[in-house]
Amino acid sequence: MSNKIGTFKLLSGYSIPLTVLGTYLMEGDELFKSLDKALAAGYRAFDTAHMYNNEKSMGDALKELLPKHNLSREDIFIQTKLDPSHHGDKARRALEASLNKLQCDYIDLYLIHWPGSYTVSSKSGENLKLRTASWAALVEAQKDGLVKSLGVSNYITRHLNELLSNCYGVKPVLNQMEWHPGCFDNELKQLCDREGILIQAYMPLGGSGNSSLLRNKAVSSIAKKLEKSPAQVLLRWCLQQNVGVAPKARSMEHLKNNLETDFVIPESDMALLNDVNSIRFDWNPYNVL
Repeated sequence: MSNKIGTFKLLSGYSIPLTVLGTYLMEGDELFKSLDKALAAGYRAFDTAHMYNNEKSMGDALKELLPKHNLSREDIFIQTKLDPSHHGDKARRALEASLNKLQCDYIDLYLIHWPGSYTVSSKSGENLKLRTASWAALVEAQKDGLVKSLGVSNYITRHLNELLSNCYGVKPVLNQMEWHPGCFDNELKQLCDREGILIQAYMPLGGSGNSSLLRNKAVSSIAKKLEKSPAQVLLRWCLQQNVGVAPKARSMEHLKNNLETDFVIPESDMALLNDVNSIRFDWNPYNVL
């Protein structure tokens, strides 16, 4: 692992880099080029999902790029996710399909992408039954060596407590959430800290365009004072609270800058960032029963 990237020891006993490269909306040649640059910059962990439609592209790229960078499968960490339409009795087959596309013998971390199922209403009590059945199937897949660690994504406190009460002896090791100064949940953070579950931030830089937190006045002011970029400040805000990050980047400049987070944001500035107006850019799991 690059010495620029800290790691977190998961409940499963395996370690995950705290900075993971996000790959949403990247496919084909674009993904290949991003992965090539990322490996050269020191990234060793990569996030994908069935929903991103790029698992095969990632598998193809890594098959060629790992030898190029003198790396083996054991040197990298791959995480992917169960599609919301594959809950219940489809979960095991979905994991196996992801393995096939990624061209791996195992997945390092497999997440339930969403607490609800696309096959029923978000207000239906069937969601709990389906995600519980998914977890049971994934625990069996872990026992069979198909995946090393299991986690969830977009699970709020209620969803997580339900899972912890009936997890078939295997706690989730990670909860990937939209997480940035405009969108965080202190109650959820306390639960995850207490249970040893790592929160990993997706969309840690906020949205895009004029609404992006990269343009936020408080973020820009703190970045200028610390002589860092707004992106580095937003990533450090997460890492300083022991929250992992999964930022996207395509250029070598941005890839490298996203790893240069070994600095400290003063507590007074952390407080300013915590007061950024609440804004959610992505899914809202609080509506899912």
